[in-house]
Formats: sequence, structure tokens, C-alpha cells
Amino acid sequence: MSGEPGPIANAEATVAAPAVQAAPLPMPGWKMLLYILASVLFFLTQGLGLNLALANLTQIQGSIAATTTESVWLSAAYMAPNVSLAIALVKIRMQYGVRNFAEVSIIGFVVASLLNLFVSDLQSAVVVRFLSGIAAAPLSTLGFLYMLEAFEPARKMTIGVSLAMMNTLLAAPITRLVSPSLLDHGEWRGLYTLEMALALLVMPIIYLLPLTPPPRVKVIVFGDIISYLLVAIGFGCLAVVLSVGRLYWWLEVPWLGVLSAISIASLTLAAVIELRRPTPLIDVRWLLSPAILHLTGILLLFRIIFGEQSAIIMTFYQNAVGLLYDQLSMLYWIILVFTIFGGLVCTVLMRYGLSWQIQFAALVMMAAGAFMDAQVTTLTRPEQMFLSQALVAAGAALFLPPSMSEGFKAAFSKGPPYLVTFFVVFTFTQSIGGLIASAFYGTLIVIREKFHSAVLTERVLLTDPHVAQRVSQLSSSYGKVIGDSALLKGEGLALLGAQVTREANTLAYADAFLVAGIIAVVSLAGLSLHVFYRFIKARLADDRPQTVASNP
Repeated sequence: MSGEPGPIANAEATVAAPAVQAAPLPMPGWKMLLYILASVLFFLTQGLGLNLALANLTQIQGSIAATTTESVWLSAAYMAPNVSLAIALVKIRMQYGVRNFAEVSIIGFVVASLLNLFVSDLQSAVVVRFLSGIAAAPLSTLGFLYMLEAFEPARKMTIGVSLAMMNTLLAAPITRLVSPSLLDHGEWRGLYTLEMALALLVMPIIYLLPLTPPPRVKVIVFGDIISYLLVAIGFGCLAVVLSVGRLYWWLEVPWLGVLSAISIASLTLAAVIELRRPTPLIDVRWLLSPAILHLTGILLLFRIIFGEQSAIIMTFYQNAVGLLYDQLSMLYWIILVFTIFGGLVCTVLMRYGLSWQIQFAALVMMAAGAFMDAQVTTLTRPEQMFLSQALVAAGAALFLPPSMSEGFKAAFSKGPPYLVTFFVVFTFTQSIGGLIASAFYGTLIVIREKFHSAVLTERVLLTDPHVAQRVSQLSSSYGKVIGDSALLKGEGLALLGAQVTREANTLAYADAFLVAGIIAVVSLAGLSLHVFYRFIKARLADDRPQTVASNP
């Protein structure tokens, strides 16, 4: 998360044309490739804008004169407006047209990228990141639209959705691969010079590769604005709480509780208003139907399981082992390659109508990878995680497209207005879900580190000859510069304490990996029960007409 944010597009363009219209001519292969590459570029531009600061908070905090706790506000400022804008963009594009939507979006993103180059302190950085979060939201929508544009209607919900979901996972490993070189060439400005360059690259695409414009429909009314503002406030406050809560600690500062209360009140008020409207922006009743709640649970569990890679592994080597990005480059290459591999395999499997079978295999792979990672020690190096992280990356790319395709089909079966409601589901489970995963694992690691540290410290007694020998060994390297035996012994104890802390931290990460594996196994069991239930229900439905016919 991710957690990594959630791109989805206004997919009413994917609805098949009415039967009275002639089928569209297939797009030439060279043009299809251009649209696919354009989609990849849009997703990378949006994803790098999200991940560059998030992945490099430690490295850039000095250039903006911020502490570790203060620098996390950069992530919170970006996510606060970004998590809800996809909901509004659906109707904005329907009413004002795709061309106007694209032009304004790109210009806004270029301006926001340019402002990053003038950041000099924490306050200006937070303001610019807030504006960047607003400007970047439409890019994922455009990336999705360009991917769907490349395929004929019959393949949009299979190949198109699969490739688009794969693209959402590419930015995180690429960010880690390019960050060392960018930081060497200007720290904060080096990171965002790349973002501005990508923004300028995607700007001509909307003119050279136009999208098929759907008919404009006046769909925005005053009630929609009120409802959206309430949802935006609720999601924004929740995003801030999840982003900074672990560092300020959840129950230590009163304003975290105030923001949580505002979030709950705003979302509750929005739901009450929408239930009373004849044409709601968000259909709350459909949102609470068993099928949509089931889909929401699946997508949320995916983000939490995928947090094993997006929220744990990326910090394990930095915090517990002390490695830098350039020492982890091969691991990130493995993650990138197997993400692409998993996405391509998913496109092939979805053409044959497979859905739960793909998710079953994906959960097995992700569970296996998490349990392998749960064996980590302070001596674990990236090469010991190549296989496990390859499994998690491929499993993540396999899992998401079938669920997204089912969600789109459910929305289309109810009509285009229900796309907005589906976007609420996707935004909550992917953007907010990614933040939930990061907060959950981060909190778990802190709690378990304190537990393991207490257990290990209890066993560190100077009366134990093994402990005394270890202290002597650690302090011996300072024997030539420290003559006082008491100071020398104190130095040895300090070094031993640092080792105990490092071991406790590593054990806490191992616990987090183990929890991710357990969640994946529980999800696998739930999927198996659900498939079995559907099978029994289908068999009973097939047998019922025969029973009625034999007993008139």
C-alpha cells in the first residue's frame, strides 16, 4: 500500500455498444501498443508521485528541516485529498467530457510537479504535497481509460482490467530502484525533477492519442456536492489518522480522537443524506448488500495480505538490518519482474473465464511467501528472500483483476450510476485499505518489539558467565582508547543492549510476516467455503425443478 492508492477509472466507456450500432473496427496492433504504453506511463507518473516521498522520508527529512515524526505529514497531506477524489471524478468526466477532463488534469499535475522544485521547508512541502495529491488523482483514471481504449469491448473486462491492475503495482518497486540516483542528484528536488519530467511527457498524449468520448450527460446536482464533501472530509480525516497515528501513538494525543470522531460523523451524515435522496450519489443500500459486502471484504483482505510486501519488507531491511536501497536493487528487480509475470499470466487465465481459481492460486502463493519470510533473522539478506517475494509479487498481480472484473460487472448490471458506489468500495479498500495495512503492521511491530525486548532483557544478567563474556568481547575493541574499566564495561553493556534491540526488532518483523501468512490462510479457507457453498447451492437449484416435475 501499498498502502499503495487505488486507481480506477470511469468505466462506463466499457459498456458494450447497443446492438443497433455497428461493431467498432478493431484497433491496429501498432496503435493498440501505443495506447497500452500510454496507460503504463500515466500509471507510473501517478505512482511515482505517490511513492517517491513515502519511500524516502528518512533521506529527505534533512533537506526540509523535519524530524522523522514531522516528515510523515508529507504522506498524510498527499493521501488526505487523494483517497476520495476518484469518487468525484466519475461524474465530472461524464458531465464535462473526457478531453476537458484530461486537459485540466494534466495541466494541474504539471503545475503541482513544478511547485515541488521550490520547496524549502516542511510547511511548504506539506502544502505542495496536498496539492499534488489532488492533481495526481485523475492520472490513474486516465491510465485506466487508456488501457481499456486499446481493447475491444469483449476483452475490456478481462485483458484490459488485468493489465491495468498490474500497472498499479509497478510504481512501488520502480521507486526503490530509481531513488538512489535521484537522491544523489539533488535530494528532494532530484526526486521531483523526475516527476515533473514524466508530467511533461504525458501531457502530449491526450492530444496525440485521443480517447473515445462518451456522450456528455448532466449528472451533477447540488446534493452530490454536499454528499461528496462529507465523504471527502470523512475519508481525509481517516487517512490522516492512519498515516500519523502510529508515530504519535494512537491514544497519546487527543487530536487523533477528534479526527476519528469527525471522520465517523461525516461518513454517517453522508450515509443518512444519501438514504433519503431519490437519486443518490452513493447507493448505500446496494453498498450494504451481501454481494458488495463480500467484495469489499475480499479487496480489503487483499490489501492487508499484500501489506506483507508493501508495508513490511520495504522497511525490514532499513530498520532491522540497516541496508540501503542500492543494496536491495536485485530484490526490487525480482519483485518488478514477477509482478509483470503474474499480471500477464492473469490476462491469459481470465480469457478462459477463471476467477476463484486464480484467487485460490494467488492466496496459496502469498501465504507461502509470508511463511517463508517469517523465518527471518538479523543475518537474512535479500538473496534469501528472492523466492518468497517473487511469490508474493506474482500472487498480488494475480489476485486483484478477477475481483475488479466482478465488481465492474455488478455495477454495470445495476446501471452506470452505480459506478460511483463501486468507486467508494474500491477507494476504501485500496487507498484506505493500504493505509490500514501499514498502520496495522507498523503498530504490531512496535508492540511485538517491546514484548521481545522485555523477554530478552530479562535474560541479560551480568551474573551469567555467558553474558559477562559477551560484554567483555564487545568492549575489547575499545580497550586501547578507554582505560577506565568501569567505562569500558559500560560501553560493552551499551553494545549488548543495541544487539538485544536489533534482535527484538527482527523477531517483531518475523511476527508480522507470520500474521500476514495466517491472514492469507484464513482467507484461503474462507474462499474454499464460499466456493463449496456456491457449488451446493447450484446443485440444489438444478435438482429442484426435477423434484417439482416428478411430484405435480
